[in-house]
Amino acid sequence: MIPLLYTMIFVESTMIMLLLFKSPLRKLVIAILDKIKRGRGPIVVKTVSATISVVFLSTLYSILKIQRRGIGEDGAPDTLSPTDQILFSKHLLEASLMGFILFLALMIDRLHHYIRELRLRRKTMEAVKKNDTRCAGPEEIKAREQQVETFKEMIRQLETELEGKVKEASTSEATVEALRKQSEGLLLEYDRLLAENQELRNQLQTLDLKLSYSGMKKDSSIFLHI
Repeated sequence: MIPLLYTMIFVESTMIMLLLFKSPLRKLVIAILDKIKRGRGPIVVKTVSATISVVFLSTLYSILKIQRRGIGEDGAPDTLSPTDQILFSKHLLEASLMGFILFLALMIDRLHHYIRELRLRRKTMEAVKKNDTRCAGPEEIKAREQQVETFKEMIRQLETELEGKVKEASTSEATVEALRKQSEGLLLEYDRLLAENQELRNQLQTLDLKLSYSGMKKDSSIFLHI
């Protein structure tokens, strides 16, 4: 049974991939699904889905029964026998595969429905456009052409305004770049002036020290002379 479930999953996954991407095989899959949904096809599909669902629920019940065997009389979990472990793993795998098959079947049904609705809406829109073109008189066609010309003129104006804005932006960027370079030059000049100021302060401090030292020498010589 497990190889059959894997085969069904592979087939359904292939159908979903073909429905997702536009290709000649996509049309073939859609045609097959259209035929399946006509006549006795829906009854067969519902019967198969119901059978898989019943087997799925039965498998889940078997899993629960095996789990109950692993619970002791005092309610504490007990170890399962090797046979029960094998059956538990087998039923769990089968339940997972069957649940995945049902999910993929639902996905295929919804994708087919949406693709068909999209096709119908596209055909309706194309028919409406053709009817509008056929039913439109010379005056309406002329009015539409004038509207088109008006829109083209508006687009040209917007393009001109956009070019002006771009030029203004480029000018502003150039101004900002010039101001940045000027500020960098001012910062360098400021640093240079700070260095010169510090150097002058150091020279003044050295001069003050020399003057104070010479004054102290003069005072000491006068005191000794006295």
